[in-house]
Amino acid sequence: MLDLFCYLGVRGTKGFVTGEHYWEITFLEPPCGMSVMVGVGTREAVISLDDYNFVDLIGCDKNSWGLSYKGNIWHKGQVTRYCEPFYEQNTIIGIHLNLYAGTITFYKDGKSLGIAFKNILTCDREFYPMICSTAANTELEVGVQTCCYTKLQEKCCHLLAQSVYKTDDIELLPLPNLFKQYINIIRRDS
Repeated sequence: MLDLFCYLGVRGTKGFVTGEHYWEITFLEPPCGMSVMVGVGTREAVISLDDYNFVDLIGCDKNSWGLSYKGNIWHKGQVTRYCEPFYEQNTIIGIHLNLYAGTITFYKDGKSLGIAFKNILTCDREFYPMICSTAANTELEVGVQTCCYTKLQEKCCHLLAQSVYKTDDIELLPLPNLFKQYINIIRRDS
C-alpha cells in the first residue's frame, strides 16, 4: 500500500493583466496548522507539493506572493515579517492587487497593513488570487470582490471586447498585437 500526502493550493480561474483588484478572504475558523496563506500568483506558480512538503506554498517561488496567518510575507522562497499574526475566527484579509503601480497590499479587518510587495509586474502575465492550507479543516470564504479600470485605453479595450462578435474579428482590428491579446483575454474571462 502506498500513501501519498500532498499539500495543495487553490488558484482562481480569472486572471488579471491590468487594473486594480480587491478581494477579501474570511477565515471562518481560527487558522491553524503549519501554513494557511492568501495571496497572488501567475499561472506558473507552484500550487502543489507532495511527500510531506508542508511549507508556505504561496511565495515559495518567483511566480507567487503570499501572506501567512503567522504575519509573514513570502516571495521567491524569502520570508519577511510583515504584520502581527492573526489567529482569530472570522478574521477578514483583504488583498489589493494594483497592476498600475505593480503593488500588493494586504488588509486585516478593513485596515491597511501597508504595501507588502512592489515591482511585481512582468510583461504579458496574468495574476490570479490564491489560497492554501496545510490543515484539512481550514474553512475560508471569498467575500467582497471588486475591480477598477481607470485608464481610457482599458475602457476602450473592454468596450471593443463587448462589441466584437467573433474572436477572429479581433485580428482584423487595426491595433497593435498587445491590444489584440488583451481584448482576447477580456473576452475569454467574461
